[in-house]
Order: sequence, then C-alpha cells, then structure tokens
Amino acid sequence: MRDDGYSSGSVLLSFLLGGVVGAGLALLFAPQSGRETRQKIMDLTEEAKKKSTESAHQAKEKISSMVEEGKGFYDEKKSILKSAVEAGKEAYEKEKEKYAKG
Repeated sequence: MRDDGYSSGSVLLSFLLGGVVGAGLALLFAPQSGRETRQKIMDLTEEAKKKSTESAHQAKEKISSMVEEGKGFYDEKKSILKSAVEAGKEAYEKEKEKYAKG
C-alpha cells in the first residue's frame, strides 16, 4: 500500500469541493437572469449537501468496520499471548519441580 500523505477521503473531498467551486463559477458567469442563477445555486447547494452527507455516512461506516476489525485482531492476539504466557508458567513450574526433586 502506498503512503503518499493523502487519504482517499481527503482526495475525494478535494475533488468534490473543486467541482462545487467550478460549477458555482460557471453559474455566476453564465448569461441568465438573477432568479435563474439563484435557483441553480440553491439546487447546486442542495446537491452538494446531499453528496457530502452521503460521503460522511460512507466514511462513518468504513471507520466503524475498521474499528470492529481492529477489535477482532486485538482480541485474537490477546488470546494468543495469554495462551503463551500460561504455557510459559506451566513450563516454569515443571522445571522448578524438577530441580526441587533433583
């Protein structure tokens, strides 16, 4: 996995913001009435709000999934470590008994 300093979320957000700014500028410089321009800007704002809400929801789901995956990984490693510690204790006790008898 390549780590170039930019997360996929920040790239997506930059792309969306660039699109919104570009569309807004296109609307402002288009030859039409003020009422039509205001309506288009409101429609564009609603669409941007909807897309950003969807993106935030998807990011939240992805983060929740990653957290759950991390918890599972942690629990698995904790169990393995606990088993290793128990095995070490048992081996220590056996060796201790062996030297105590001998």
